Amino acid sequence: MSKKDYDDDLHIHIHSDSGSSESSPLKELGIFLGGIAMLIAGLFFFSQKVLVYSSFFSTGFAIRGFHMKSGMVIVPFIIGIVWLFASPKSIVAKLYMAAATLIIIASVIMTTDFHLLTMTLFDWIVLLVLIFGGLGMILRVLLTKH
Repeated sequence: MSKKDYDDDLHIHIHSDSGSSESSPLKELGIFLGGIAMLIAGLFFFSQKVLVYSSFFSTGFAIRGFHMKSGMVIVPFIIGIVWLFASPKSIVAKLYMAAATLIIIASVIMTTDFHLLTMTLFDWIVLLVLIFGGLGMILRVLLTKH
């Protein structure tokens, strides 16, 4: 076997592997599921490091200088319940109830505080790699042109 034959054979062997740059569906599924697993693990660890406090029933909330006690938010809801039971077919009563419910949900969200617990730099880096690496792997599969 001459050197040229060997080089040609090596060239064919090397380039035959480089043609497999397209991902197989099974490989893409593995990348996608790996990304989902990383993202879920990262979000789980993140949820373990966040404390959530709500002061809804103690202080109320303020909107543009108007301070409203949290119990006052329930009054429109009570009115809506009475109105809805008095005239169950009224569209306006249903819309009023929906608005009162949204006000309660908004007031709970507005009075909620999130505090990140102290963690080491290594924990923080692992958490970020899991969340954003997993998200990147998911997007890699979803944004690939087929």
